[in-house]
Order: sequence, then C-alpha cells, then structure tokens
Amino acid sequence: MKALIIGGGGFVGRYLAEHLIQDCGWETILTKLPQEHVSVAGCQAYNLDILDRDAVQALLVLQRPDVIFHLAAQSSVAYSWKNPQLTADINIHGCLNVLDAVRGVEGYQPHILLIGSGEEYGALPKGTSIVRETTPVYPGNPYAITKLTQNLFGSLYAKAYGMHVVMVRAFNHVGPGQTPQFVVADFCKQAAEIAAGVREPVMRVGNLSAARDFTDVRDVVRAYGLLIQYGKSGETYNVGSGKAIVIEELLKRIIAQSGAEITIEVDPEKLRPVEIPVIQADISKLQADTGWMPEIPLEQTIGETLAYWKSRIGQ
Repeated sequence: MKALIIGGGGFVGRYLAEHLIQDCGWETILTKLPQEHVSVAGCQAYNLDILDRDAVQALLVLQRPDVIFHLAAQSSVAYSWKNPQLTADINIHGCLNVLDAVRGVEGYQPHILLIGSGEEYGALPKGTSIVRETTPVYPGNPYAITKLTQNLFGSLYAKAYGMHVVMVRAFNHVGPGQTPQFVVADFCKQAAEIAAGVREPVMRVGNLSAARDFTDVRDVVRAYGLLIQYGKSGETYNVGSGKAIVIEELLKRIIAQSGAEITIEVDPEKLRPVEIPVIQADISKLQADTGWMPEIPLEQTIGETLAYWKSRIGQ
C-alpha cells in the first residue's frame, strides 16, 4: 500500500507518517512547504504548493498512491478571523485542486480522506452539546466555513464522479510538538517557561468557560488510518474522544502537573469574536465502521506535552 499525505509537514502529518510506516507498514510519501524541514524515517518528502493544480497532478502521476490523506490547511481559527481570504484559498481552492487532479488522471481511483473540523457544527441549538454527523451545522468562524465547504465538495465529488472520498470532522487533537497557537500547547508552553523561571508567574488565557473535546494526536491518526480503509465513500465521520472538558479544568490540570505557582490573567487578544460554549463528539459512527477507540488518556497527553516544552526551553 502506498500512501500520500498532503500537508505532511505539519503537526498531524508527521504523526500520521510515523503511524503509517511503523504500525501499518505502508510506503509513505508526504508533501510539505519548501521552508518546512521534515524528517520522518523511511518517508519520502516533496515540496508542493496545493494552489498549483498542475503540480499536484504531476505528483499523482509520478507516484500513483493508493490512498491520499488531505491534511494541508490553514487550521487556526484565530488566524482565520485575521485573514479569511487566505484561509479560503488554502482550504477550499487547495482541496478542489486535489480532487480535480485525481479526476484528471485517467484510470486512477485512490481512496481520499478529507480532514475537516468539529468547528463546522458551530452554534448548536439550545440544549444540544453532543453532536452527531447528522446534527445541523452553523459554522461560526471563517475557518469553519471553509471546512464545511470542503466537506460539501467531497460529498459532491463522491456522488457525481464516483470517487472514493471520505470526510472527517476532527475535534481538538493535541500532543507534543503542536504549535502554541492552540490552547493546550499554549498553556503547556507558558507553564513550562514559568516552572523554569524564564517567564513571570502569570498565565495569559482566553475564554476559560468553553468546553471542548480533546483527543491525543496519536489516537487521531490511528482513526485516519482506519477510515481511509473502512470509511464509506461520501460519508462524514466525527473523530474525537467523545468527552468534553471545560477549558478552566484543563488549565488546572496543566498547572498541577507543572508544579509551579501560577496566576491567571485574561488576555483580550486571545478572545474570539464568536465562541461556542460546549461541543462534544458523538463517535458511535466511527466506532461502528472501524472499531476505533481512543487509548491515550488526557493526563498522559498533558504530561508529555509539558515535557516537550520543558525540553525546548533554553535551546
């Protein structure tokens, strides 16, 4: 089996490449941006701009992968408010370039996994916090709108052109190596710096009252590997832990593991224009079709993410 990871130079892509090579035994290729320095043992890497459809198709003709994981995205909600145009270009046009490039290769029918987001559900009806794939979607930020559009195109291409396309709505995934533009990495980085005495003992935070569904990135990529094989074409699958935790409780756990005395301050720059109070994934469809279950507890993820940031302090 030959796998192509588009956008493999990012946080999730590297974990996915390692999983496919080490656990699945698949020949794995990834694409990255020219400035990304990616090294995954046993993995080929190509520079690729997904906004260049001809370049995408040329790579497909060269490698003809059996499966394609489309991870490439502008994935920050906060940044999407600042630059919705770029977010749309990458997340919508980039996805269409991949789908059309596959269509343009005669006699070629790979399995494709499009990675969307739990953010697509947006503002939920009153009294609703657990979301199924059939829950109505009301995306509340530019990033979520682009991911919903990607999902709709994936479904359309599966039905109209007979392509094997499976869509994912991934909820918050976390772990060592994630950039601090995401909440767990941000808190762990700040806590590690405070514990090391290189930062004042003040944690700057955004909204702590929201509740989110967090899953270790290593569990997430296992789900992706199963869905590319057993997911039903044209269908959407939630990927999450199936449990929500209030951000304030998450912060308390991080501070407790850091061992530092920390004061909390709200940073207006970290507040979003629109915030969804509670969202939690119903993962019964994923479990029914693949047998997947999350295995790594949140406490382990927090500890290893703190250790990652502590190891980087002073480098």
